[in-house]
Amino acid sequence: MKIEVYCDESHPDLFSSNNPQAQYMVIGSLWLKSDDRDHFKKEIHALRNKYSVGGEFKWQKVSPSRIDFYKDLLSWFYEQNEDLRFRCIAINHSQVNLLKFHENDQELGFYKFYYQLLHHWIHDFNDYAVFCDYKSNRRHDRLHVLKRCLKYSNLSSTMTTTQAIRSKESVLIQLTDLLVGIASQRLNQNASPNSAKEKIVKCLESLLRRKIAPTDLYEKKFNMFNINLHGEW
Repeated sequence: MKIEVYCDESHPDLFSSNNPQAQYMVIGSLWLKSDDRDHFKKEIHALRNKYSVGGEFKWQKVSPSRIDFYKDLLSWFYEQNEDLRFRCIAINHSQVNLLKFHENDQELGFYKFYYQLLHHWIHDFNDYAVFCDYKSNRRHDRLHVLKRCLKYSNLSSTMTTTQAIRSKESVLIQLTDLLVGIASQRLNQNASPNSAKEKIVKCLESLLRRKIAPTDLYEKKFNMFNINLHGEW
């Protein structure tokens, strides 16, 4: 089976910031069968046309004037059941030791967590194409190394692509951005109680019939991995 994965992140600067604005960095991924891609894109574009939404839609653009569009988009996401899945990893930046574990390189640490996000949902005998929102990296081979590491740790699957694309070119990256923003908002609690963004978070929680919180590995629709970097017995 051919699988496509679309990725984005929130608060990517947390590892280097001297004045962090959040506790958790969240890296998220949207998983779908390649055969469903064109159909999903067509339906998302139809929703955009219905609400006259031009340009990019994303978490930062959630506003009272477009709340109905975002609610309908989340309802559509939920209605696709497990044909459209979301998984994210939450990293508490205060637990990250760049010097000890990541060669004092925040970029290296960032892509190690990307690996953890993807590796545990890769299954034998599938082909995977991974598309990440474009990010300006100090080293230009980061995605190539990520692909190589995923290939070597999943020998019975095939990593066909690990590619950066700009979010404005992909409604699936934009949907990922929205879902990452929702997860980040619930973890970091950085929106006012009656804001449009908080209403969008509650909309998804109502659809899921649960609070957005860490899940076990086998939750398929909206999976959250809160990585524990302290270790335990």
